[in-house]
Amino acid sequence: MAAIAILDDYQGVALTMANWSALQRTHSIQVFRQPFATEKAAAEALAPFDVVCLMRERTPFPASLFAALPKLKLCVTTGMRNASIDVAAAKARGVVVCGTPSGGHATAELAFGLLLAIARNIPFETAAMRTGAWQTTVGTDVRGKTLGILGLGKLGNQMAAFGRAFGMTVVAWSQNLTPEKAAGGGAELVTKPELFRRSDYISIHSVLSERTRGVVGAAEFALMKPTSAIINTSRGPIIDGAALLAALREGRIRAAGLDVYDSEPLDPGHPLRSEPRAILTPHLGYVTEETYRMFYGGTVQAIEGWLAGTPVNQITA
Repeated sequence: MAAIAILDDYQGVALTMANWSALQRTHSIQVFRQPFATEKAAAEALAPFDVVCLMRERTPFPASLFAALPKLKLCVTTGMRNASIDVAAAKARGVVVCGTPSGGHATAELAFGLLLAIARNIPFETAAMRTGAWQTTVGTDVRGKTLGILGLGKLGNQMAAFGRAFGMTVVAWSQNLTPEKAAGGGAELVTKPELFRRSDYISIHSVLSERTRGVVGAAEFALMKPTSAIINTSRGPIIDGAALLAALREGRIRAAGLDVYDSEPLDPGHPLRSEPRAILTPHLGYVTEETYRMFYGGTVQAIEGWLAGTPVNQITA
């Protein structure tokens, strides 16, 4: 019998999003809804388990954690890429790492939702309605505005398509973007300074790496129009947090729509929580029923494949 741990099931839905019944009949499954406070706490809680199921990058799995879990044999992550797993360390200790299919569109939908929420002041008007107020702000059209996309990959291309559908001009920049790839995504390639100067909305769709960490900072916010806004559904550290707070507090930009943060879950006392120019969501980019069914269904398949001696969707690097 294998002992299986499902981590970071914040909403308590993991067991309802896939058919776990065959595994439940012959193996033990424990769901952890709360994040571990420290790596030591994770190591102590997970010591009895043969299988650990991860939801994206909610719980990091560095080499030190693998070293603290000698019983662990299988690590399943939702999606086929998880930068918080030290795959080499897992391989060195004989731990199989598997992934799952992913829809790859829900995050772009949320990003454009944040854009519309900013344009029409939706959160502010909702809050005002609950106090009995009526029409307290004046919104702006998105048609005719410029959407700047930082990172024109799969999600960035979808965001560009949304922008064009709403009548926006789309410009894009990233370190390796070519004019041909930009044109293929329906965008105009511009320089980084031009992206920040021209755009009314900037949406970030880059992978976090040493090259992109802090790529948006004080110098970039200084180039933005005071009527412009930035949206981040990628990874928090791509934006310099201190520079963002300063830009919001000093009114150098209109707003920020944020779904990701330097540390997650976001501390209850974090100053962003009380910043009126920030529209915040709790990393909901991939959190949809359809995506969860794909993620958890794939997790069950990965566990069953490993138990049968034929692992599926292995991640080796």
